[in-house]
Amino acid sequence: MSQRYLIVAARFNELITKALVSGAQEVIADAGLDAHHELIWVPGAFEIPVVAAKAARSGKYAAVICLGAVIRGETPHFDYVAGPCASALMSIGVETGVPVIFGVLTTDTVEQALNRAGIKLGNKGADAAHTALAMVKILQKLD
Repeated sequence: MSQRYLIVAARFNELITKALVSGAQEVIADAGLDAHHELIWVPGAFEIPVVAAKAARSGKYAAVICLGAVIRGETPHFDYVAGPCASALMSIGVETGVPVIFGVLTTDTVEQALNRAGIKLGNKGADAAHTALAMVKILQKLD
């Protein structure tokens, strides 16, 4: 099994996503895998599943870490992006057997997103990377 990790990050709400990416990269580096990861930026959270699916099916990655921020606004846009993104990523992981980690924040406000990107409530990007590392170990035990 590959030991490469892919981070797929959404540019939309980039201030928040950059902090999530930094948290994930720090965890990967601390695990001694800094040279074993790649980062791909996509326009937004809606585009993450397409890249995650291609990556998971490629056989090149042990896990795909998906990061972004979908913030509820005054329109129903949130409802059309957040749930479908989560559902698609879960389906890709189940179909391929490759851990596809949902590190996409789904918050009501920018403040909540910033807090979860490292200001007050930890860094959910780091949490996603920890989850990826743990899932790879679990799956290796099952092989």
